[in-house]
Amino acid sequence: MAPFTTIHRVFAEQAERRPGKALFELPDGRSVTYAETAETVRRIAARLLADGVTPGDRVAMQVEKSPEAVALYLATLRIGGVLLPLNTAYTAAETDYVIGDARPRVFVCSPERLPGHDHRGEGDELVVETLGVSGDGTLLGGGGGGPASGTLPGDGGHHSELHDAGPDDPASILYTSGTTGRPKGAVLTHGNLVSNCRALLDAWRYTADDRLIHALPIFHVHGLFVAVNMTLMAGASMYYLPGFDAGTVIDLLPEATVLMGVPTFYTRLLGEDRLTPESCASMRLFVSGSAPLLARDHQAFEARTGHAILERYGMTETGMNTTNPYDGGPRKPGTVGKPLPGVETRVTDRESGRALPDGETGIIEVRGPNVFAGYWQLPEKTASEFRADGFFVTGDLGHVDEDGYLSIVGRDKDLVISGGLNVYPKEIEQLLDVHPEVLESAVIGVPHPDFGETVVAVVVPAPGSAPRADALLDAVAGELARYKHPRAVRFVEALPRNVMGKVQKAELRRCYADLFVDAGAGSDAP
Repeated sequence: MAPFTTIHRVFAEQAERRPGKALFELPDGRSVTYAETAETVRRIAARLLADGVTPGDRVAMQVEKSPEAVALYLATLRIGGVLLPLNTAYTAAETDYVIGDARPRVFVCSPERLPGHDHRGEGDELVVETLGVSGDGTLLGGGGGGPASGTLPGDGGHHSELHDAGPDDPASILYTSGTTGRPKGAVLTHGNLVSNCRALLDAWRYTADDRLIHALPIFHVHGLFVAVNMTLMAGASMYYLPGFDAGTVIDLLPEATVLMGVPTFYTRLLGEDRLTPESCASMRLFVSGSAPLLARDHQAFEARTGHAILERYGMTETGMNTTNPYDGGPRKPGTVGKPLPGVETRVTDRESGRALPDGETGIIEVRGPNVFAGYWQLPEKTASEFRADGFFVTGDLGHVDEDGYLSIVGRDKDLVISGGLNVYPKEIEQLLDVHPEVLESAVIGVPHPDFGETVVAVVVPAPGSAPRADALLDAVAGELARYKHPRAVRFVEALPRNVMGKVQKAELRRCYADLFVDAGAGSDAP
């Protein structure tokens, strides 16, 4: 068996092997090579060491997408730190909770966010640094008012050593949440990241010859631990976009080979007249995940381009679990394929844990080297999510067809995935329920042609009240990231309940399932 290696060590080897090759191709025409990225990694590593980061310390990152942000990720791993990527849409309250729970040694934010966070560096426990989209800020020794600005230490401000991490050592903590709304940190190890990346490189035939269109955010699994890690380990190149713009992606298709996206990408591309077989002639793979892709969009895309989108299934706690085949079998619309090499999946009865036969719907469980180490400082919660034989209980509902393909039909909990991002209903309900004109609320996800799912709030007004939908939305907007905002509010006299008093959200979802069926891509509430 080959000795274990890490993402940061493989990247260092690629930078020596391909120093002049472009890793990042940027919208302004600039390229950033492997060697230039490696230099930035060494500089940031020196800075983090000067800030007091030691192996096992957390480094929180809430910055806009840039090549330097990827360098910060690699630098953190290089010195044995644990990366804590934070959604850039988080409000101050959401960020405060995560920082308070994970207790990072360093918090890196965008320069424009510093006024809201400069108080954090007043004690000795946390150092605040800044990093901008152009490499500006204190992290690379520039200005910006951070507490650690000044001359970088060490050999010209470079750190050349590579931390020798083992497969069980933590590499990152990604915060996810349950229906209680309490975020919890999923601890991903170096072994998790490497094993999953190697399986995907093989499954999708991803090599140094690939040119990826990267239009995803880099604060979650899909954008960072799938798209970026695969590119780094393969020695490939990325057209590195700040976000998704259909016209820009169409422009890049003739020069690229792979696009990794969420269903929203494909619904918007289908709205472009320039999406043709000719524009996709150099493309070999379109990947979709993070939310369900409607079968009709899968079929429409293949009809327009000749390419069948490859759907896969993953989650924060496991990385990627299953994939439709690259070759050797059909890519079935509405399915997420078969387990990756080394990964086991099964569908079980939610009460007994008994494995169910193919065709029956139950809870999806996963076991393999991709499955996370546990929730940060929550041993009891971690234990409750695993079976005695090591299978992780995902909470997703699915079934396996006669060909062994997995289909996801829903979620045991009421998680909403909108545009590839997780929305937890309880968090929104708690804010609505304290409004003086609201008696109670239920937040659900319903199908949306652009976002896969979107958020709807069903509200029972307080006696004698007649609240306006826009007033309720304004009242909660400041506490929630934009993607969590309900796109429609519906008022009812009472919420449906079972004999035990539990709100029947399935009934609400059925009632409002067609709310956005005729809405065009990008539409807001009707």
